[in-house]
Amino acid sequence: MAHKEEATTAEAPASQNGEDLENLDDPEKLKELIELPPFEIVTGERLPVNYFKFQFRNVEYSSGRNKTFLCYVVEAQSKGGQVQASRGYLEDEHATAHAEEAFFNTILPACDPALRYNVTWYVSSSPCAACADRIIKTLSKTKNLRLLILVGRLFMWEEPEIQAALKKLKEAGCKLRIMKPQDFEYVWQNFVEQEEGESKAFQPWEDIQENFQYYEEKLADILK
Repeated sequence: MAHKEEATTAEAPASQNGEDLENLDDPEKLKELIELPPFEIVTGERLPVNYFKFQFRNVEYSSGRNKTFLCYVVEAQSKGGQVQASRGYLEDEHATAHAEEAFFNTILPACDPALRYNVTWYVSSSPCAACADRIIKTLSKTKNLRLLILVGRLFMWEEPEIQAALKKLKEAGCKLRIMKPQDFEYVWQNFVEQEEGESKAFQPWEDIQENFQYYEEKLADILK
C-alpha cells in the first residue's frame, strides 16, 4: 500500500511566491517579497534530479508536493508519413495556470488540421477537475489529437468530483494510466538532468512497484 504522509500546516503567512514571511523584520525585504510577481510556468528540456525524486515519487499523500510536473512527447505526423517529434517539461506552482492548461496554451496552442498529433504526458499527479475539463474540451474540438496521460499519483482520488472528472476523461477518448516502474525509468533517462558525459542508472525507490499496484487498483475501480 502506498505510504501516507501527513501534511504540515503552515503557521505563518506566505507570500504569493511561497516565501516564508515569518521573522522578516526588514521592511525592504518584506516589500521585495510581496512585490514579486506570481510564479510563472517553467519550461525546459530536463528537470533537476532532486525535483524528479521528490515530485514524481508515487506515495499516496505527502506534504510539500504542491507542484505539477508534466513531461511531454509530441509527435506530429503528416499525411505523407513524416513525423516531427518534440519533448520537454512544464512545472507550475498552482498560483497561475496549471501545467496541463499551460501545455495547450504554450506548447500546443494550435493544431494544424493537416497533421495528426500523438501526445504523451508523464505527470507527477493526475489532473484536477478544472484541468480535466480543459483537456476534454480540447479533445472534443481537436479530432486529430490523441492524448495518453501517465500519472505517478492520483490527485485527491477519494473526492467524487475528481472521480467524475477521471471518468469523463475516459469517455472523451483520453487514455489514462498509472506510471509503472519502467515509466519512471523512461522519465529518468529522457527528462532528468544527467551528469555531463555520464548517465546514471535509475534507482527505484522502496515500494515503487507496490505503490504502482495500489494506484492501478484505485484507478480501475474509478473507471469501471
